[in-house]
Amino acid sequence: MKQLLFLTATLAMKDSVAFQLVQPQFITVRTPGHLGMPITLSGSMKQVNSPHGHGHGQHQFASCHQKKTCFSPLYAGKRTSSSDLNASYSVAVARLATESSSSKLPFPIVLWRFTRPHTLIGSALAIPALHLLAAPTLRGAFTSTTALSALFAMIPSLLMNLYITGLNQITDVEIDKINKPNLPIAAGDLSLQNATIIVILSLIVSLAMGSPLAHPIFGTEGLNVALWGSMILGTMYSLPPFRLKRFPVLAATCIVAVRGAIINAGFYAHAKATALALGAGAAGAASATVNTSVLGCLKGDMKCLLSSSFFAVFGIVIALMKDVPDAKGDARFNIRSFTVRIGEKKVFTTMRRLLTGLFFGVGAGFTRGAFSSIQASSSLNAVTICRMIVAVSSFGAGVSVRQEAKSVDAEDSGMVYKYYMHLWKIFYASYLVLPFAR
Repeated sequence: MKQLLFLTATLAMKDSVAFQLVQPQFITVRTPGHLGMPITLSGSMKQVNSPHGHGHGQHQFASCHQKKTCFSPLYAGKRTSSSDLNASYSVAVARLATESSSSKLPFPIVLWRFTRPHTLIGSALAIPALHLLAAPTLRGAFTSTTALSALFAMIPSLLMNLYITGLNQITDVEIDKINKPNLPIAAGDLSLQNATIIVILSLIVSLAMGSPLAHPIFGTEGLNVALWGSMILGTMYSLPPFRLKRFPVLAATCIVAVRGAIINAGFYAHAKATALALGAGAAGAASATVNTSVLGCLKGDMKCLLSSSFFAVFGIVIALMKDVPDAKGDARFNIRSFTVRIGEKKVFTTMRRLLTGLFFGVGAGFTRGAFSSIQASSSLNAVTICRMIVAVSSFGAGVSVRQEAKSVDAEDSGMVYKYYMHLWKIFYASYLVLPFAR
């Protein structure tokens, strides 16, 4: 027999659970590494570690190309004849035939994972929160016009979020196989062709829904700035020949611009132009005289400027912290992020301090504002209560950012990723508190 058929073995903690045929070049062993992240080992007499920790999922193996015997980890160090290996192959094929249908994930689950849910949730919370913030009073925000305005902005915005995160996965397949092997394309759950179709459709429907042609009232300048600005920067971030993610300053600028000015100022202006400017009564008439352009809101509305600035700084933290657990894959593919340039520990510590300082600063500012409100009115009014809520929440968030970081090893990608997701939870909470920023 001139060549042997070799297998990719997916190993559970005790026994192998599935096999699939691969090229007859090497034996490839795929095992769950640290924190359940799969690793792929291939080559000739190599020892490979999980990218998410040392000492987990290690195996030694040998190339068996054009040999009748080989050293295989599946046989506990015994020399294995080609007949034994072929017998294993037969068993594997039979097992695949019975298990393939049950092991394939349903498409809705794959699509949900493809959306990068933590980013999708952030966008979904931002839109109603900014509508409430844009209202002159909290009571005046709860109208049917506000609800329709937020809903009309929500759908194209979530589709644009899907376009941006999906495009990034399409262009980063090889990197994700190292840094994020559980993502749908990297894991083989979603083909590149299907992913491309999803991304293109999301882009087309998003821009079409946001157009003034789709709705003369809700297709505002603010909504279109948010959609088109996010699309342009998201495309330049991921797609050649721009691929700005290769340049740390430009990559961070893209994320900060989208998460800061474009989303916050854009949707704030959208809310002003629809839910408020078209409101009934004197409040609506007064709102109609307000400049509802994005730049007008940034220049003339302190709530818009401060909220955009806050989330821009938070965006810096997210932009740089997300690269810390991706350092190995980025370095291998010449993505010169700040983490690759100066090291995981420096980036992690700097971002943790920046975010802690941001929350303590906001807490101090709103505490002072609450006491000023009490002195001015000599009573505990609604504005004072709102400011106290923001102050207490900010101090709590700052403490949480600091405490959770104490046990994190900046060079352990699994621990850093868990901490990174904790920051996203604080990001969500910030939007929940945002309407109280009065």
